[in-house]
Amino acid sequence: MRITKRTNIAVRLLMYCAANDGRLVTKAEIADRCKISENHLAQVINQLSQRGFLNTHRGRRGGIALARPASEIRVGDVFRQVEGPVPIIECFGDGEDSCPQLDVCRLRTALSDAAHAFFQALDEVTLDALICDPSEMMDAMRPAACVRA
Repeated sequence: MRITKRTNIAVRLLMYCAANDGRLVTKAEIADRCKISENHLAQVINQLSQRGFLNTHRGRRGGIALARPASEIRVGDVFRQVEGPVPIIECFGDGEDSCPQLDVCRLRTALSDAAHAFFQALDEVTLDALICDPSEMMDAMRPAACVRA
């Protein structure tokens, strides 16, 4: 299973907002610090705000903040909301399946169990657990010109 770029951006965006709890962060700031394209970031911000993970505020003093505490945001929920249903193999999808073993295949069951275990493990992780030392994380995201010697 491979995580999409969109999901990677979503998690990094949420981590950045959580590490900056108590203030609004800007799209430009996040793009610069997290090394993310502003165009991709705008799409992800829109999706996460529609799904209730972010609050966005327009205007001169606008910005982005978490819509709820980081301790209430489960990484598994973020993955499900951003990724949507992910067919691991052809027979998991909605399209026509050409597999002649579909009715007797044990691989399908094993992969389904593995995907379930993957999301179950992510459900145990909250956003606040990913930023247990926000200052260390913020240092890692600092532009190279600003890194302390």
